[in-house]
Amino acid sequence: MIGTGYVGLTTGLGFAKLGHNVACVDKDSSKIAKLDMGEAPFYEPGLAELLKEMQDSGRILFTTDVRRVLDGAEVIVIAVGTPPTATGEADLSYVLGAASEVGSILDHGAIVMTKSTVPVGTNRRVLHAVREAMCEAGRKEMSELVHTASVPEFLREGSAIEDFMNPDRIVIGADEEVVHTVIDKMHDGLECPRVLTTIESAELTKYAANALLATKISFINEIANVAERTGADVTEIAKGIGLDKRIGPHFLHAGIGYGGSCFPKDVSALAQLSGKEGYAFKLLCAVIEVNNLQRQLFFKKIKRELKRLKGRRIAVWGLAFKNNTDDVRESAALDIVRWLVGHGAEVVAFDPEASENAKQELPDSVQYAPTAMDAAQGADALLVLTEWPQFKDVSFSTLKMKMLEPRIFDGRNLLKELKLTEKGFDYHGVGIG
Repeated sequence: MIGTGYVGLTTGLGFAKLGHNVACVDKDSSKIAKLDMGEAPFYEPGLAELLKEMQDSGRILFTTDVRRVLDGAEVIVIAVGTPPTATGEADLSYVLGAASEVGSILDHGAIVMTKSTVPVGTNRRVLHAVREAMCEAGRKEMSELVHTASVPEFLREGSAIEDFMNPDRIVIGADEEVVHTVIDKMHDGLECPRVLTTIESAELTKYAANALLATKISFINEIANVAERTGADVTEIAKGIGLDKRIGPHFLHAGIGYGGSCFPKDVSALAQLSGKEGYAFKLLCAVIEVNNLQRQLFFKKIKRELKRLKGRRIAVWGLAFKNNTDDVRESAALDIVRWLVGHGAEVVAFDPEASENAKQELPDSVQYAPTAMDAAQGADALLVLTEWPQFKDVSFSTLKMKMLEPRIFDGRNLLKELKLTEKGFDYHGVGIG
């Protein structure tokens, strides 16, 4: 397993749980040292426990030396990052660099399986890079025994282990039937449909899935904006349309838009890929525009209601891009906090897991409270920006006494069902007219 990020580490531990012997490789020596000590490098429910279980079983090891673990490896999984470039395309330098390094060492036939999210055509470039490096090392005949497979991941941060162990489907893209068979057998123990495809179809399936989910989010946010202007309630609308089996209830939660390490990057990459192939994917361009606009509209609502932000004390609950993770990449919450600070507000934030990561990204003037209640002390307004369920369990009578003004802007509609208006709060959700 090349790479120990969210995908690499979760997948490596998952395969170990299925009974395979797994070696996880990463160039970050400090991360490997922590993993050797049984310390998870990021927060993910159940990760620390699974890490300890697999280390105790002896089926997983961690190293910075790929040469140490390639000997005899049947399947080599590339799960390194593909960050966006300045133009929105996927940066494939880490993927192709890993492929070349593997090829420079590999001395036997194997399957190189790509888990990283990559545009169409990348797996063939990976195979070429591996074989080319093997040829340069004098192993041309052996290079013909190396094959590739595209097996996209469908792991959600916050439920990645559950998603690995109980997947909706496993997509396996390969040219040869024997590769389909080997990779299928690797997943023995997981009960779900297998979708056997070409390499290109597997590559595009991952992008298509994330783009469709992002589209649902942007669509319901557009409906929310209409609902606010017409006196309707987007949560009731979402329930009404979500009960239609053709639509389903998932990803119909209006708010301040999607974020994280996948949706923004993958939607942009698919739009760029389409453009390169001569097709303008207009729908995706609109999805991106709507998502960027949504957090701006929420901020404008805050400015409109408060009339001035300078000198105001604003409490923020939630900094991660979603609950059950400490990931703040592309988090709408961080953008809103930056805008508040830029307008002279005093921001006091709380997040159960993401505060340390947020500190690396936010202005030094942002304060961090040890609890949600402490953040709200003396606040002119409270902003709910991440849907942590524990935010619903606080004492709202106590909260009302702690705040200077009992005003809440709920960017996730998390507290909507609590009927806070009846409890004396000035409550503002998203898409609630």
